[in-house]
Amino acid sequence: MILMGPPGAGKGTQAKLLEQHFQVPHVSSGDLLRNAIKQKTKMGVEAKRFMDRGELVPDAVLLQAIEDRLQQADCRTGFILDGFPRTLPQVDALCAMVTSMGTKIDRVTSLRVPKEAVVKRISGRRTCHDCGAMYHVTYDPPTTPEICDRCHGELYQREDDREETVMARLEVYERQTAPLLAAYRTCGLLREVDGVGSQHEVLERILAVVQGNA
Repeated sequence: MILMGPPGAGKGTQAKLLEQHFQVPHVSSGDLLRNAIKQKTKMGVEAKRFMDRGELVPDAVLLQAIEDRLQQADCRTGFILDGFPRTLPQVDALCAMVTSMGTKIDRVTSLRVPKEAVVKRISGRRTCHDCGAMYHVTYDPPTTPEICDRCHGELYQREDDREETVMARLEVYERQTAPLLAAYRTCGLLREVDGVGSQHEVLERILAVVQGNA
């Protein structure tokens, strides 16, 4: 399954819930890249230059990260892709990749969230320097402002969470990803879901379309 939607649409949250429901791994392109950045691998250093500017990471870098992950044993019974693919060339590359693995994409679900809501969600995020825990100044604030509840580390706003970077990311998403929706709609895989509401409400909507009840 592919879970699509603009940055801040809640894909990560819903993917984790779907992971628990279907008992298949959640594969996040963002998590893969951030882990590479944290470890300061060659791929991570290259990816960071683009992410800090709100630009998409080049296909060659991202595809290698995705392929390495999908070839791991826990993906053999299925997986939930979050944040990938984002361009038509990536769609073609993913199709070739899963075909070579002897599997296929069963469903593509796209979350719809207004741009204003996305900016508010992302720009309010804060991350712990020490343990990586995430908070939100409005929806999930720490007990003590700017201090992590878990390890008491300092919280900061990531470069790609700043409002101006968020706007750039949304423009890139809309320009480069819109054709994917048309492509997946044409082949009958796409289902669009309202991404505004509680986590449980959005999950129920996704399950309804994935299981063919909506």
